[in-house]
Amino acid sequence: MSENEWLAERFEGHRAHLQGVAYRMLGSLPEADDAVQQAWLRLSRADTSAVENLGGWLTTVVARVCLDMLRSRESRREEPIGDYQPVAPADPEQETLLANSVGLALLVVLETLAPAERLAFVLHDLFGLSFDEIAPVVDKSPAAARQLASRARRRVQGGTVTDPDVARQREVVDAFLAASRRGDFDALLAVLDPEATMRGAGLDFRGASAIAERMVKVGARAAQPALIDGNIGVIVAPRGKLLMVLRFTIVDGKIVAIDAVKDARGLDLKVL
Repeated sequence: MSENEWLAERFEGHRAHLQGVAYRMLGSLPEADDAVQQAWLRLSRADTSAVENLGGWLTTVVARVCLDMLRSRESRREEPIGDYQPVAPADPEQETLLANSVGLALLVVLETLAPAERLAFVLHDLFGLSFDEIAPVVDKSPAAARQLASRARRRVQGGTVTDPDVARQREVVDAFLAASRRGDFDALLAVLDPEATMRGAGLDFRGASAIAERMVKVGARAAQPALIDGNIGVIVAPRGKLLMVLRFTIVDGKIVAIDAVKDARGLDLKVL
């Protein structure tokens, strides 16, 4: 057996695992297969003589490939999985089996995560990699990688507000609205988590700076605090016409996520 054949045999022993990682990262079987194939190409060209854990090495390679693919997809502003229709898969039955094994609901939620959040959550929570292993992939410290996974986990678990103190929620939301009305960029940064997200209703802003710039630009004159399903949020109602509802995820006194909802039917709303 040649060295290349021996390497290919070892790679095939890891293929199912790598495909599972890639599919959970990308939500598309054709793209997952592409990522796995790229991993093989990198393996076939690399010097792996010093690699002690080939499976871990390959998982890291696939994760980096998937992260690049997600960022590329994001830069093209592709639609999320609910509307995304990939090129006809080579094996639709296999894709259905994979989707069922992962859970369609989880795949939909994963599509709402930023690429680095998705990678940290998938690798740590679904495949058990340590944050020391994940950190180099996302080019962050282990502590920052842990925070990425934690934010992703909150969204996967339903996006509930971790801080249960409604008075504290109100304080944070009031500070956000006041800073928005004043156009105070620094005050907005002070109340936003550095990697906060603002999504939904046509909005897609990631990072405190991007959200602060948006709020400085549009202000919050038509916004007012409200109790939304028992948590403090905001309704936007110019001239008394409800435009959207903003739901906040607040952790340790910082806004980590703002979810905009246009259809407020079914929500328990009380203007404050």
